[in-house]
Amino acid sequence: MPVVNRIAGLAEEMEGWRKHLHTIPEIGFDCFQTAAYVAGKLREFGVDEIHEGIAKTGIVAIIEGRQAGPTIGLRADMDALPMQEETGLEHASTHEGAMHACGHDGHTTMLLGAAKYLAETRNFAGRVALIFQPAEEDGGGGGRMVEAGVMDRFEIAEVYALHNAPGEPLGRFRTAPGAMMAAVDTLHIHITGVGGHAAKPHVTRDPIAAAVGIYTAIQTVLSRNHDPLQDLVVSITQIHTGSAENVIPEKAYINGTVRTYDPVVQDMVEERLREIVAGQAAAYGVEAELIYERWYPATINTPEKAEFAARVARDVAGAEAVVVNDERQMGAEDFSFMLNARPGAYLFLGQGDTAPVHHPKFDFNDAIAPVGASFFARTVETALPLKEA
Repeated sequence: MPVVNRIAGLAEEMEGWRKHLHTIPEIGFDCFQTAAYVAGKLREFGVDEIHEGIAKTGIVAIIEGRQAGPTIGLRADMDALPMQEETGLEHASTHEGAMHACGHDGHTTMLLGAAKYLAETRNFAGRVALIFQPAEEDGGGGGRMVEAGVMDRFEIAEVYALHNAPGEPLGRFRTAPGAMMAAVDTLHIHITGVGGHAAKPHVTRDPIAAAVGIYTAIQTVLSRNHDPLQDLVVSITQIHTGSAENVIPEKAYINGTVRTYDPVVQDMVEERLREIVAGQAAAYGVEAELIYERWYPATINTPEKAEFAARVARDVAGAEAVVVNDERQMGAEDFSFMLNARPGAYLFLGQGDTAPVHHPKFDFNDAIAPVGASFFARTVETALPLKEA
C-alpha cells in the first residue's frame, strides 16, 4: 500500500500551503497568522469541528468517520525559531528574526494533507483529532495542550507525530519501541560578588573566578558522579559578565542544558549542581543562586504503538524504508507530554541531503509531504477499520 493516490495528487497544492506557511514564521505561543491559516484550510476541507485558542493559539479539529469508534490523535507543531533566514528562496521568511528552520511548516502541511483526504473519504470507524500545537521549540506547547485537557475533552485514545530528518534517505521512516529522545532541563546560575577596579582585585570578590570554578567543577558531574553506561549530557552554553578591561564586575551569569533519560540520573545532576554552586560560592566568597528548570520529559514510545506505526510506515514506504530500532538521541521533543498522557509513537521521516534543522539555510523538502500525509491517513484507516454491515 504505497503513498495514497489522492494525497499524491495533492502534492502541488500542499507545496503551496507549505511555502506560504514558510513565509509567515511565528515564535512560541504567538502563532496567530499560522493558526488562522490552518483553521481556514480546515474549514475549506469540511472537518466536523474546529476548536481554536487552546494554549493560546493551538487548534484541535475533529473528523468523524463513517461508523462509531475510538479517537486517534495526530499532532503537528506550528512554531518557528528566532533566527534570521539565509536561504535566499522566493518563499523565504517575511518576518524579521524568525524562520521555519526546523520544518514545522512541513509538519503542519502533512497534517493538513491528511485532513483533506480524511474529510473527503472518511473510510474509518471512529474519530480523528487533528492537533496543531504552538511552542514546541520553547515553552512546552505540547504540555500546555495536555494541561488544557485536550486528551480527555476529545477522548483521544492514542496519539502519533512525525518529524522530518535531514541527512536521512528521502522517505525513510525511523522509530523505536521505547526511548527516542531525552528529557531536557535548563540551568541558570546567578553569581554576585563585589566589583571594583581591576588594579585592586584584593578589595573585590571576583565573580569571574567563581564562574570559572563552577564551570570546571560541573565537568566532574559527568566524569566522576555518573555511570558511563547511562545517557547524560551536561553542557554549559553561556557565561556572561564584565564590561571593560579595567573593571572587575559585580555579577556573572552561567546558563546550560542537561539531557537525561533516567529520573534518578536527573535527580543526581540537580543535587550535584546545587552542591557545586554552594561550595564554589563559599570558596570564592561570593553569593550564587542555581535555578534548575525541568522542561520536557523523555520522549518514550509505547512499544506496541511503535510497532503498529512501523507497520503502517512499511505499507506506505516499503519494508526497506523503515528502521524499527532507531538509536535514541539526546535532543528533546515536547510530544513527550502527549506520550505521557496517552499511548502512541513518534517517528522521523527522512528528507534527503539538505541543510540540518536549526540552520539558517534549512528548508523543508516538499517531496516528503505526500509520504507523511499518507502515513497519517493510513494510521487512521488501519487502526480504525470500517466494520462490515
